[in-house]
Amino acid sequence: MPDPLQHPRYRALRRAMAAMRKEAALSQVQLAERLHLGQSFVSKIERGRAYIELALFIDWCQACGVRPGAILDGLLARHPGRTTAG
Repeated sequence: MPDPLQHPRYRALRRAMAAMRKEAALSQVQLAERLHLGQSFVSKIERGRAYIELALFIDWCQACGVRPGAILDGLLARHPGRTTAG
C-alpha cells in the first residue's frame, strides 16, 4: 500500500504550508513557538514525516496570517478531487 503521506495532494499541502510560513517571514522555531509545538514537529510536517491534523492546519494558517479556506481553494484548483456517483 502506498504511503499516504506521499500522496500528491498531501505533498502539495505540505509545500503550501511551508511556503505560507516562509511568506509570513517565520522560521520553524518561531512558528513552533506560536503553535506551542517543538520545532522538530514543524520540520517533520514540512518534510512529510508527520500527519497534518485539521485543527493544526487551521492554527498554522492563522499563525501565518492566512485564511485556511484560501489555501484549500488554491490546492483544490491545482489538485481537484475525485467525484463519486450515487
